[in-house]
Amino acid sequence: MQGIKDKQLLKNFSYINGSWHKNETNFDVTNPATGELVVSVSNAGVAETELAVKAARSALKMWSEKSSNERASLLRHWFNLMMENQDDLGRILTLEQGKPLAEAKGEIGYGASFIEWFAEEGKRVYGDVIPAPSNDKNIIVIKQPVGVVASITPWNFPNAMIARKAAAALAAGCTFIVRPSEYTPLSALAMAELAERAGIPAGVFNVVVGTDAKGMGKILTQHPDIAKFTFTGSTAVGKTLIQQCATTVKKVSMELGGNAPFIVFNDADIDAAVKGGIASKYRNAGQTCVCTNRVFVQQGVLKEFTEKFALAVNALTVGNGLTEGIDIGPIISEKAVNDVEKLVSDSIAAGATVHIGGAKHSAGINYYQPTILTNVTNDMPIAANEIFGPVSPIIAFDTEEDVIEMANDTEYGLAAYFYTRDIGTIWRVAEGLEFGMVGINEGIISNAAAPFGGVKQSGNGREGSKYGLDDYLEIKYLCMGGLNK
Repeated sequence: MQGIKDKQLLKNFSYINGSWHKNETNFDVTNPATGELVVSVSNAGVAETELAVKAARSALKMWSEKSSNERASLLRHWFNLMMENQDDLGRILTLEQGKPLAEAKGEIGYGASFIEWFAEEGKRVYGDVIPAPSNDKNIIVIKQPVGVVASITPWNFPNAMIARKAAAALAAGCTFIVRPSEYTPLSALAMAELAERAGIPAGVFNVVVGTDAKGMGKILTQHPDIAKFTFTGSTAVGKTLIQQCATTVKKVSMELGGNAPFIVFNDADIDAAVKGGIASKYRNAGQTCVCTNRVFVQQGVLKEFTEKFALAVNALTVGNGLTEGIDIGPIISEKAVNDVEKLVSDSIAAGATVHIGGAKHSAGINYYQPTILTNVTNDMPIAANEIFGPVSPIIAFDTEEDVIEMANDTEYGLAAYFYTRDIGTIWRVAEGLEFGMVGINEGIISNAAAPFGGVKQSGNGREGSKYGLDDYLEIKYLCMGGLNK
């Protein structure tokens, strides 16, 4: 199908306890670029989710007792298989999600890099020895896996959002359950197929796919056998899930919404800023949580930047992600397109000007033109909300103090970007921005070695880096007494 060489990677059943589970009803996965059916997937629900919890709980002792080297060897095999099948996995991802094939293959490599990273980082879960208050005691600190981990992941990165959670969980000795978005279940199921080929034991990695988001979500957030819950998605949904997790006081990590500022100062390398802005804003059709959402440009370079940025945006090609040379694919659904259109039209009504674009694209119902709005203010709908579409609102500013205040004027605090060549400006602005990640003269900031996560209502916890294991471990303090006898 559609150029996929290894047809066994295209699965349509949930993967629970090492087996593929068929249900009586199905739901359709369609290609957002064309509306065509990709495959019908067996529709799991609450019963299958409970079965996955039971499987993960049963496998926990066996998996946690494996040495870190044993777990690393299996994770490394999983990584190798993902890279060997990068082309097929990328094609499956494009079929269900829409992003250009080159981006999809890039996501497979990005997701796999977390499996490679944590395969090694799991060997470095160090404890501690603390000087005791008296000579008859020793104080020892050890770290142990938190237990069964449950996750709910979004459609915009259907491989990578799972990989960077599951890799850390499995490396720490936890077992794992994921409910992927019903828009994009196929990437998760392909990962399960490769996990099985890699020799990861039954019950350690489980995928439940279904349309009953609320029912399945309640199991994953409230089941007493689940110790930790992790979610990537909107802030509104995240708040609900946090409340549900409170009933059993679960450990939670949340990667929620963003409203990233992209700041261009007068002394910036304008060509570099344009390149960084295009990469940060328009990849995945603007559907990433760390996408540039507001472009702040200092008055002295406003005209130059806007002109060069518009030329770069005009050069972007829109179409089916499987077509060679496409830069921007479809938005995930017609509803999502309409949401973007409303933000643009409401902002135009408030005084914004369409510089280029500003309408649905002729390629199909799920496409929107790459757009630039000017004469935007920070309180307009397009600046106050997460856009999740290929629209850049440009906001002029005068001083460093003004732009820091405007950039921070949001409930979100995930990612921020700024361009300047002055070392003093770099330090002041980097420290002044209330965001968990800051790109300085750089538009792409995500990698396995770096701690990914936000502050304020963008969530808590970190994914990737040496800090990424912390959310999957518990600290235990051992007080050893009577040692002077």
